[in-house]
Parts: sequence; structure tokens; C-alpha cells
Amino acid sequence: MHRILQGGLVLALLANPLMLEAQQSGVVPQAGAIRVSSPPVLDGILDDDAWSLGQSITEFVQREPNEGTPVSEATEVKLLYDDEALYVGAWMYDEDATNIVLGETRRDAPLQQTDAFVVVLDTYRDGQNAFVFGTTPAGIEYDGQVANEGQRGGGGGGPGTRRQQSGSGGGFNLNWDGSWEVRTSRNQGGWYAEFRIPFSTLRYGQGGAQEWGINFGRTIRRRNEEAVWAPIPRQFNLYRVSLAGTLTGFEAPQRRVFTLSPYGLASAAKDYTVANPEAKADFQVGGDAKIGLTQSLTLDLTVNTDFAQAEVDDQQINLTRFPLFFPEKRGFFLENAGTFSVGSGQSADLFFSRKIGLAQGKVVPIQAGGRLTGKVGDLQLGFLNIQADELKEVGPDGKASLVAPSTNFGVTRVFRELGNRTRFGGILVSKFNTADAGDYNLTYAVDGRLGIGEALTFDGWLSATQTPEIGGLKEGEYAFAGSASYQTRDWQSSLSYREVGDEFNPEVGFLPRKAYRYFMVRLLRHVRFPSVSWFRELRPHVHWMEHLDMNGFSETRWIHIDNHFEFSNGAFFQLPGLNIRGEGLQKPFEIRKGIVIPAGSYTNVDIQFRFNTDLSAPLSVQGTIDSGGFYSGDRVGTSTTVNYRFQDRFVASTRVSYYDVKLPEGEFVNSLIAIKGSYSFTPRIFLAALLQYNDQTENFGTNIRFGWLDTAGTGLNIVLNDTEHFGSLDRTGFAYGPQVRQLIIKYTKMFDLGR
Repeated sequence: MHRILQGGLVLALLANPLMLEAQQSGVVPQAGAIRVSSPPVLDGILDDDAWSLGQSITEFVQREPNEGTPVSEATEVKLLYDDEALYVGAWMYDEDATNIVLGETRRDAPLQQTDAFVVVLDTYRDGQNAFVFGTTPAGIEYDGQVANEGQRGGGGGGPGTRRQQSGSGGGFNLNWDGSWEVRTSRNQGGWYAEFRIPFSTLRYGQGGAQEWGINFGRTIRRRNEEAVWAPIPRQFNLYRVSLAGTLTGFEAPQRRVFTLSPYGLASAAKDYTVANPEAKADFQVGGDAKIGLTQSLTLDLTVNTDFAQAEVDDQQINLTRFPLFFPEKRGFFLENAGTFSVGSGQSADLFFSRKIGLAQGKVVPIQAGGRLTGKVGDLQLGFLNIQADELKEVGPDGKASLVAPSTNFGVTRVFRELGNRTRFGGILVSKFNTADAGDYNLTYAVDGRLGIGEALTFDGWLSATQTPEIGGLKEGEYAFAGSASYQTRDWQSSLSYREVGDEFNPEVGFLPRKAYRYFMVRLLRHVRFPSVSWFRELRPHVHWMEHLDMNGFSETRWIHIDNHFEFSNGAFFQLPGLNIRGEGLQKPFEIRKGIVIPAGSYTNVDIQFRFNTDLSAPLSVQGTIDSGGFYSGDRVGTSTTVNYRFQDRFVASTRVSYYDVKLPEGEFVNSLIAIKGSYSFTPRIFLAALLQYNDQTENFGTNIRFGWLDTAGTGLNIVLNDTEHFGSLDRTGFAYGPQVRQLIIKYTKMFDLGR
């Protein structure tokens, strides 16, 4: 237990309230919304009489490339409201409108390589959490949730954010789909956007007079320019909610959300891996309900949950001795996921929702579940309970085996927000075999974040687990971590320490390795050359991290030194980075069948070259090439993606990963190819395909999805899945030929019964 007490020192430092420092002083911009009796017609043209009543918001300034200078193209925003919704009108004037970059038309398509406009609403005015609504000249619906100011040990993004998914949650959750509308239009003077955001989609305190945090962001992609209304230093992004302006002078109704989303699903499938393959047809019904218990507390219920429309996983090549991380992609678990996020991301995630409803690569039926999230004063609350059915599988011998028992999963999360990125809380994660009271697992943790001024942030967490077969709460069932980061315009630095006991066992978490101590130090410099218009930034940096076992034996070491060159159009290349890698094996490691690396310590040097061309161009390339020592031999490899976009309708990409490994113990080559394509008929109607071949598994997978969406991601989904095996029975354990073929048709309808 002394290790747990030792780990508590990490949080003791964080808990000192005397270290709290007020937000950097400055004038906070103010905006007002005007009540209208007749709402504007949502067409993106903005010529309704109602808009003439709005107060003009025009003082936009650049965040990139020239922080604090006026936006290069005139930008104007107006805000209106009525009893039902908040309306946002945005005029993005452009003197060179023929060169506006449209981007994709698909919902939630990435914004980083297109012209875009984004609204951020901090409805609780807590300076940490917000709703995000965005669009592009193509008229897409882009929405998400910000938690912890877009940070989870760093991360998030502004109008140009990438789809971030990390474990049970991240600082920015793009997979939240609200019920709202947007329309856009274009002419020779620029492009224009008109938003309708129902109050029932938002969560806030009591009804009546409101004061919210608000900010707006505009991207002018041909200049790689990002502008904001409330100024934000360039080292941060639009999701730095504490720097938002203030929206006052309006009232929101005391209205509670109440929606029902039933679904019907028909499927036909054939599993060729069982003894007697038979085509099976099935029909099932289920649904979700969202109930506002108060204005700020929401109960989500799900029955017979299905995730047929979720994207399939992107395949990866594994050259390590640890399991790979695959992000959550199922909508129910992604909504409000930031509330339940505790740990160190992909290294030690204390709640990893992919452990629910999935076992040994198989889908486990979810019978029912509920989630309660929201705020009570300064307390953020989250409760999750899911009941999963048992899953049995009939093998090639015709015998049924238990894949997963009937299991109940629970999460209780409470934390308090204190302002300036500071928060403290705790979490309890449980897993109970409902058929065996003695089979359970518990994970306890406390965590905290302390923001000091604008640049310095401390993070820490302390956890213990309890598992009966291990013998209860024992000495080794602990883990703790602490980190500090310092971020200014010119410098980024961070250091962290993490320790995981040899018996630490978060069964509903993601823990690729245990029984180790981890150290990390990173230092990066931003160097700008204002007089060179075609060049954006130079980023020299050094990064060192190491995993030691409990006896001090180095299991993994990585020292990285390089320099990044970024150009004004977003193109980038890396001066060949130098990596010094160490791998310590205390027992032999079979990296591939029949190829065994002996125990011992291995130190190697390799060089790495990363690059991307202008990703906003119709044709672009990005990738990594590395070559050098690898354990007892050598390795050369690449992962390169070619992207193509035709206007705003069709996008495609081809990713090729290839690694050639030569060791004294044997040689092997691994390759993976993935082809993605999508065609958007409208922002809500699309056809998408993903084809993947991984020679590590010798499987060729096909996933084709047609979506005709309604509001909040509901609507019609048709999915075709096919897996073909190209290996042989003696080599892979599976016969050559098809493995699984499946056709799914699912329709979901949302009924808004709010009051």
C-alpha cells in the first residue's frame, strides 16, 4: 500500500488551492442576441428582415498566421433567438470567392482542409466545456462536444480539428450528433451560413436570463488562415473555452429534452467458419430515449442496442509485443464520453468502452442500458450502467463454447470544476458476472488537473483495482501518474511519470502493459520567420521516454531528435528524424510464427522521414518512411496515403503500409492496403466504402455503407460486410475462402416530445 500512498503525492500537489491563479486579465468581448417574433427562413441567403435587427459582430482577428491582426477577409456575425432556438447568421465575405475551398459534403467531414465557420457555446459558462457547431461552403453539419478545454493530456483542435477519438473519451468528441440545422449559400462576394440551434439540443442551467461563453472561428484555407472573434493566442485553439467572449441579454426557456428513437433492423448473414455454415435472417427492434430530468441533467436509455451503422476499424500492422489500440466508434458510448475519461489515454485508460459489447473480436448483445450525465452546481456527474447478454460460439467441431458470460458494467463519475482548467474528481468502474457473484472486477480512481496561469498545467491520477482471483485489494493492484506541461507561443515542454503495479487489473480499461515505471520528457521550439511569406514555422524538438520494470530493467527506450518544416499552405516535411530505440526482452519474443528473438537488450538507431503536401489540394500525399536497426537486425518501412477529392462530392484515399524486416532469426514482410471512398449526394445522403487487406491476417475486408440521414444521425442505413480469407488452413487455422458475409438494413426515427 506504500506505493499507493506514494502516488498520492502526485495529487497532493494538485490539491493545493493556494496555487490557483486567475485567468490572464483582459477585456472580454461581449455579444448580444435579439429576440424576434418571426424567425428567419433557413436558406443560407440571409436576406430576411429579421437579420436587419441583429447586432453586427465584426471584430475578428487572426490566430494564424499573424496573431492579433485583423482577419484578411471581412467577416460578420449576427445572433437572434425566439422561444425555440438560437439563430446564427454568418457573412464570410471574400474578394477572391472563386478560390474558396469547399471540402467534402459528408456530415462531420474534417474541417482542417477547407474554408469553414464554427460556433462554440459554453452554455454553463464554466470555461471548460462547450458545444460546437460548424459548417463549410458545401453546407455540411459539423458538431461535437468540448471537454476540459479540448485537452486530454493535450489535444483538441479549432476549426481545423481532426476527428479525435481516444479510449472512452477525448478532449473533443466529434461523434456527438445534436438535432440542429444549417444552410449555406455562395456568390461572387463570398459565402454565407445560417444556423438554427434548438435550445432543446443544448444543456444549460435554469431557464430565463442567460450568460454564456461564446466564440466564433473562420478558416480561410487558401491562406491557411484561422481567425476568431474572442482573441486566442496561437499556441491554443478555438476550444480554449476560458478565453471565449460573453453572450448576454437573452433568455432561454425552461425546456427539457425528451426524444424517442426507435429502430427496426433486418439482417441476413452467413458465417463460413462454423462446422455447418447456414445463411441466417434476423429482424430486431430496439431504441433509445433521451429524457431531461432537469435542464442540466439528462438520462439516456437504450434497449436492445445495435451499432450496425458504426464504421469498421482501420486495420493496423503490429510489430510490437503489446496489443494495439483501436478507438471507440459506437455512438452511444461516444456521447458525453469525456465525462468518463480518466487515465493516460492509450497507455492506461481506466474506462475503455470497447470492453462493453465486444469480446474476442465478436459482438456481444447489449440487452439494455442507461446513462445519466449533467451538472449540479459545480459538480459534473456521470452514471453508466449496461447489461450485456452472454455470448456462445459454435466452433468448427460443432461444439458451443462460452465467449462472454452475461455481464453488468457500471461507471460512477463525479468531479468538480474550479475554473482555469482546474478540476478534481473520482471514478468507480465495475464489472459483474451476473451468473457468478464471485466473479467481478472493480477499479477505483481519483484524478485532478490544475491550471496555473495561461501556460502551466498539472495532471495526475491515482487508481487501485480489486479482483477476487488475485486475492482482493493487494499491494500490486495500483497505478498512478503525474504530468506537467508548459505551453507558450515559442515553447512547448512536458514531463510525466507513471507507475503501474504488477497486479493492476482494470478489466473495463485498456492497459497494454503492466509492472513498469515510465518517464517522459519533451521539449519543442516554435520558430517563425515573418519576412518569409511562403514559410510558416520551424519546430526543432527532442523527446525521451522510457519504460523500466520494477527492478530497473529497461524494457523500452525511445530518444527522438528532429526538426519539422511547415510551409504557409500547410505542406510539411521532417528533416530526417533520429531515433535511438532500446528494447529489453526478459524472455524470448516470437515476433512472427517460427521467428523468435532471443532474450536480451537491444539498442538500435533509425532515421525517420515524415511529410505531407498541401492537404487542401484535390490531390495530396502524406506519409512516413523509416529505416534502421530493429532488435537483432534491420527494418525498412513506410505508411503512405494518397488522397483525392473531386469538388465537394467525392473523396477517396489509398493507404499503403509496408515493412520489410530482416533478422538473424528470420525474415518477413508485412503489408497492408486500405482504400476508402465516399460520395455525398447531399450533406445527409452518402455512399461510403472501405476495402482492406492485411497480410498479417491474410484477410480482405469489405465494408459498404449507404446512409440517408435525418436529424441527429438517425435515418436509414444499409451496410454490407464481407470478409474473405486468402490464407491456408495449415498456416492460419482458417480455410481459404469467405469467412463472413452480412447485409444489414436499419432505420431509426427520432420523435421530439420535448416540453
